[in-house]
Amino acid sequence: MPDPMLQVAGLNAWYGESHILHGVDFEVNEGEVVTLLGRNGAGKTTTMKSVMGLVAKRTGSVKFKGQETVGLRSDLIARAGIALCPEERGIFASLNVTENLMLPPVVAPGGLTVAEIYELFPNLKERAGSQGTKLSGGEQQMLAIGRILRTGAKFLMLDEPTEGLAPVIVQQIGRTIREIKKRGFTVLLVEQNFRFAATVADRHYVMDHGVVIDMIPNAELEASMDKLHDYLGV
Repeated sequence: MPDPMLQVAGLNAWYGESHILHGVDFEVNEGEVVTLLGRNGAGKTTTMKSVMGLVAKRTGSVKFKGQETVGLRSDLIARAGIALCPEERGIFASLNVTENLMLPPVVAPGGLTVAEIYELFPNLKERAGSQGTKLSGGEQQMLAIGRILRTGAKFLMLDEPTEGLAPVIVQQIGRTIREIKKRGFTVLLVEQNFRFAATVADRHYVMDHGVVIDMIPNAELEASMDKLHDYLGV
């Protein structure tokens, strides 16, 4: 087996004096969609931010394509080919859809063109000239995902991409994740909705109190439902 694309071992992270992650271990293979599941406050978003180098302090190991990234600045991590789509989306209100798409720098060849992004998200094509503030929540989420697809980064981290969205938009986000997987992208997904996660993911890591407590292959999700309900409190 080739080495994992992302290998996280003994990852600790702090916000100021608050110790949030307590030795997180997981890995993601190239071409996989992997989810981090867990209750609110379990450390899922902090794990993504730690991979990206966006926490005050982190220790342990985060290897991307075999290269250690702990100690690297976040901009160098991004240029290595990792992209984060945050839960708050970060759409620039004063820019229109096309301008938002064009904003991030290209870090590697192989990213989607604006035309290909509009093919994935026809809603965005119709709203190409609209300002960020005029978009619905679903359109903003599509724009946030589309924006990182253009950069050429092949490892995408999506934080709660379905949060608060209508079911029809959730289905479209699911189709998009399956499509970009077919195109060779690797995805790490933070998701509260494990029923949605089951439609896109290969494997699921369960987090609680800043550690990974279980890994469930998607094929075993149905059989693990009682255990999952206990973990997630649903």
